[in-house]
Amino acid sequence: MGVIGIGGLFFRAQDPEALTAWYRDHLNVGSGCAAPGAGEAEEWVWKAKGGPVVFAPFKADTDYFRADKAFMLNLRVTNLAQLVERLKNSGINVETRDEWNDPNVGSFARVHDPEGNPVELWEPPSA
Repeated sequence: MGVIGIGGLFFRAQDPEALTAWYRDHLNVGSGCAAPGAGEAEEWVWKAKGGPVVFAPFKADTDYFRADKAFMLNLRVTNLAQLVERLKNSGINVETRDEWNDPNVGSFARVHDPEGNPVELWEPPSA
């Protein structure tokens, strides 16, 4: 099989420039960003670090994220507690629930970008 990973994520936005800046400034995600240990940043790509990626369609009536949103972005992170604190200090509402966490799967938190898209932050147990 020729597929070796996700090459991009493209979605519509009311204000693409502002949303690009929000992801870059708060999550270090997007063009010109590089995860620690992923190499030098490049103008047109986000240099992510390799690791597990979950690709899972949900039932249309799921209550795991808002019904008016067709997708939820899940970002793999390290030091979730520190990131949550930094986001809160930036005035971003961060949701956590004990029932989301599992020592075999990892820890989770959720934010919404300025256009209301859900972004799940996932720290795998080995991170």
